[in-house]
Amino acid sequence: MQHETVIVLDFGGQYNQLIARRVRENNVYCEIYSYKTDLSVIKAKNPKGIIFTGGPNSVYLEDSPTIDPEIFSWGVPVLGICYGSQLMMHLLGGHVCRAPEREYGKTEVFVNTKSKLFTDVQPSTICWMSHNDYIEQAAPGFEITAHTANCPVAAVENAEKGLYAVQFHPEVLHTAEGKKMLRNFVYNVCGCSGDWKMDSFVENNVKALRERIGEGKVLCALSGGVDSSVLAAMLAKAIGKQLTCVFVDHGLLRKNEKEEVCSVFGPGNANGFDINFICVDARDRYFSKLKGVTEPERKRKIIGEEFIRVFEEEAKKIGKVDFLAQGTIYPDVVESGLGGESTVIKSHHNVGGLPDTVDFKELVEPLRNLFKDEVRQAGRELGLPEYLVSRQPFPGPGLGIRIIGEVTPEKVTIVQDADAIWREEIAKAGLDKEISQYYAALTNMHSVGVMGDERTYDYAVALRAVTTTDFMTAESYDMPWDVLGTVTSRIVNEVKHVNRVFYDCTGKPPATIELE
Repeated sequence: MQHETVIVLDFGGQYNQLIARRVRENNVYCEIYSYKTDLSVIKAKNPKGIIFTGGPNSVYLEDSPTIDPEIFSWGVPVLGICYGSQLMMHLLGGHVCRAPEREYGKTEVFVNTKSKLFTDVQPSTICWMSHNDYIEQAAPGFEITAHTANCPVAAVENAEKGLYAVQFHPEVLHTAEGKKMLRNFVYNVCGCSGDWKMDSFVENNVKALRERIGEGKVLCALSGGVDSSVLAAMLAKAIGKQLTCVFVDHGLLRKNEKEEVCSVFGPGNANGFDINFICVDARDRYFSKLKGVTEPERKRKIIGEEFIRVFEEEAKKIGKVDFLAQGTIYPDVVESGLGGESTVIKSHHNVGGLPDTVDFKELVEPLRNLFKDEVRQAGRELGLPEYLVSRQPFPGPGLGIRIIGEVTPEKVTIVQDADAIWREEIAKAGLDKEISQYYAALTNMHSVGVMGDERTYDYAVALRAVTTTDFMTAESYDMPWDVLGTVTSRIVNEVKHVNRVFYDCTGKPPATIELE
C-alpha cells in the first residue's frame, strides 16, 4: 500500500528523528533523507510535504549545507525549521545574519493566529529557541507571522506557494503548542488525510510477508526484546512453521532473561506461537571473542559478527533457509548513518551487518520503517502480552556495552545482580510505569572502601533512570532519596566486588541521550 508521505530533509540537525516521529503521531508516514539526496529521488516519492531540519551551520557561509531552489517550485508545501527557515529565506532573497542577541531556551513568541500554521494556537505561546543567526529581512513575497522580543522574524510564510518557516523548534516538548503546529502543517497546509495506522500496517505486512516468502523457510534472530518479539509474532502469523526462531544466549543478558524468553516462545508456550524454536548456548564463544577488547564500538561489531556466524551455523543444521529476518527499526537505520545527514551515532549489529559470505537469499525486515512506539503498537495489534510489548528497550549487544572496559563473566554477573536489584526496587516503589528506562552499568573504576572493618578495593556501579516520550530526547529522573538509599545499600551489601554506587543525573533538557 502506498501511503501519503512527508519527507524530512536533514541539514545536520539533532532532532531529525523527532520531527519525523511528530509527523507520524498524526498518522502521516514520514521518512528522513540527507539534503545531499538527488532531488529526483525526493520528487519520485511524490511527497505531500517537505520539512527542512535545523543544523549547526550559518547559511551565508560558502561551505554550509544548501539545496537547489528548484524544490520550492514543485508546488509541494515546505516547512523550514531553525536552520531550515534561514536557508529558505537565504535562497529566496531574504537576509540572514548574526543575531545581535542569541536566543536559547523557552521564549515567548507572538504569532498571527490567522496563519494556517497557527490555527488554534494562542497568540502568545512558549517556544524553544536555539540560534545564533536570525532572519533580519524576510524574502520577497513572504509575510511575517511571528516575532519575539529579540527576533523580528520568528516565523514567515508565503501561503500561496505553501512555503512556511519558523525560527523555533516545534518538534520538541518545550514548545508548548509545537505538536499542534506540526499537525496544522500536515493537515491544513499539506492536505494529508492520515492513512498511516498500525492496524492496517500489520494486516498489510502479514499479507505481504506471506506473498513474498511463499513456501520458503525463514530464520529469525529472537532476542526476546520488543523488536524481535514483534517480528517473530508477525512472521508466525504469516508463515507459521516455516519460521525458525533462534535465541542466542550470549551470556550478556539480564538476570533470568533466558528462562523468560524460553517460556514465552519455546515449546509448549501459552501464547500460541506455533514456530520452531532453538536456544543456542554461545556464552563461551562470546567471552572468548571479547577477551581483551575494551573499545565500545569494537565490542558492538564483534557481538554483531558473532550473531551472524551463529545464524549461519544454525541454518546449516536445519537445512535450506531462504530468508534471514531481523528486527531492524527506523532509528537503527538513521543512527547507523543510512538515513538523514547526522553523523554515525553508533553501529547496529542488525543494520548493514551481513558479510558477503552469509548464506541466505535475502533479508526480511518488516519493521524497518517503524519507530519504537510504533513497534509496540504493532505488537498489541498482533496480540502480544502487554508486559512484553511495554518492555524496556535492551541493546542488541546486551550488557557488553553496559560494561566499561573488558567484558568478563565476573563483570557480567555484577551488572546482572545490580540491575536486578535496581529494577526490583523501582517496581516496589511503584515507579516502573513512570520511568521510561532504567538500568545499571559497571564502571571501570575501583575505589577503596571499608566493609566489616576490613579494607575493600572494588568496583563502582552506575545507575541510570530517564523519562522520555519519544525515546530520542530524555531527562534524568528525579529519583526519591529513599529509593536510592535502599538500592545503594542492597547493591553494596548483596553484589560481590562492588563498594560504590553512583546515580547518573545528566541529561537536563533538551539534551539528547542515547537510549540503549
